[in-house]
Amino acid sequence: MSGQSLLVPGELTPIRSVPGNIRRPEYVGKPAPTPYTGPEIQNAETIERMRIAGRIAAQAMAEAAKLIEPGATTDELDRVAHEFMCDHGAYPSTLGYRGFPKSLCSSINEVICHGIPDSTVLRDGDIVNLDVTAYINGVHGDNNATYLCGDVDEESKLLVERTRESLDRAVKAVKPGRQINIIGRVIESYAKRFGYGVVRDFTGHGINASFHSGLIIPHYDSPHATTVIQPGMTFTIEPMLTLGTHEYDMWDDGWTVVTKDRKRTAQFEHTLVVTESGTEILTLP
Repeated sequence: MSGQSLLVPGELTPIRSVPGNIRRPEYVGKPAPTPYTGPEIQNAETIERMRIAGRIAAQAMAEAAKLIEPGATTDELDRVAHEFMCDHGAYPSTLGYRGFPKSLCSSINEVICHGIPDSTVLRDGDIVNLDVTAYINGVHGDNNATYLCGDVDEESKLLVERTRESLDRAVKAVKPGRQINIIGRVIESYAKRFGYGVVRDFTGHGINASFHSGLIIPHYDSPHATTVIQPGMTFTIEPMLTLGTHEYDMWDDGWTVVTKDRKRTAQFEHTLVVTESGTEILTLP
């Protein structure tokens, strides 16, 4: 594995402004969102709005990813995604969600998820996960991907490739009538081939008018994930695989989650809708 030194927190820049004409999610300015009480199955009109949100989120992530190279800061990536979403009439869903101060999550190397963009400078050999969610027309679209920065070691490259493959396999396994645990079963069985850890405490989730609806999508084979998949359900699948343990520590910022053994981790995510025959990915650029 790369001998890269461990990350430390950088300096935060001021919270970015959002034009006043852009609709805010209901949780902005509140300590927590209002619990979702609506259906997990969405109608055609809601799904169409989610296609728009998902496409903007995917495009914003792709624009930010263009800057990934040694010497760039995670704050610069945040700025690009923020400006892209605002320019397209969308609100960056993470900004103000439970007090999160930025418009995307940037999780490098041993950071599992929820890294806060700051003055941290990307280094040659880093792997960088970007997690971008857009809110527009009353709905959210959520996606993430892990990118290579410069010359990355082979072990890390394989981790990234196989994490992407685990997401692809899980998406293909989603069929109406199956239980949600098919998703985690497929991911965990694939990850075990390579001795990877599968993060258990951070999961996929239902998404629609709510950023997190309450529906839980585990990425391991959970006997409790017995909800039956039905056409019209909208949720994320976002496996997080590690080179070592799935256990974690959290930084003092209350957000940044790192592997307990500080080994590297990768993640990929799509928002999807269940169709009569399988799925449609809503977060394609």
